[in-house]
Amino acid sequence: MTMTATRPAPDFAAARRAMLDSQLRTSGVNEPFVLARMGEVAREDFVPETMRSAAYMDRAIALGDGRHLAAPLVQGRMLAEAKPVATDTALVVDGGSGYLAELLRPLVGSLTVQNAEEAIKGRKGGFSLIVVDGAAEEIPTSLARRMADDGRIVTGLAERGVTRLAVGRKIGGELSLLPVADIGMPVLAEFAAPKGWSF
Repeated sequence: MTMTATRPAPDFAAARRAMLDSQLRTSGVNEPFVLARMGEVAREDFVPETMRSAAYMDRAIALGDGRHLAAPLVQGRMLAEAKPVATDTALVVDGGSGYLAELLRPLVGSLTVQNAEEAIKGRKGGFSLIVVDGAAEEIPTSLARRMADDGRIVTGLAERGVTRLAVGRKIGGELSLLPVADIGMPVLAEFAAPKGWSF
C-alpha cells in the first residue's frame, strides 16, 4: 500500500486578511475603502493557475508576455492616491491582470479598461481619473489629451531603473506630475521614452 501526502488547499481568505494586516496597514495604507475592496476581491483569480498559491506575496507576479500583477502594496497605494468618487469617469490602463480595474469598478461612476496600446490610440476623452497600472518612462501626449481639465492621474514613473508612484492633475490643458513615493513596480514597455542618440 502506497501512501501519498495531500497538500491542504490554500486558505485564500486568511491570506487576504494577512495581506491587509501585514502588507497594507503596516505600510500606512489604512483608507477604509481600500482595505474593504482589497479584502473583497479574490486576488488569486487574477493570476495563472500555477501561481494562485503565491497571489498574496509581497512582490509582482509574472503573468506571461511581459505582463505582471503588481505587489499588493503598489495597488493599494495607487487606489488610495486615486481617491475615487462616485462621479468619476475613470480609465484604467491595465497592466495585464485586470485586478486594479476590479478594485476600482464599484468606486466610480463609469469605468473604461484598456491595455497600454489601446489607451495610447484611444480617442474617447473627458476622463476625470486615469490610473495607469504600471510605471511609465513617459506619459504619452495622446493619453494626457484624454483627461478632462482638472482631471487626475495616478501612475508609476520609471527613470534610470528606479520606479516611483506619482500623482498628477491636468490644469489649463497641461499635465503635471508629482512623485510621491519610491516603490518597485512593473514597467510598461509601451510607455518607454523615445531613445536618443548615444555615442
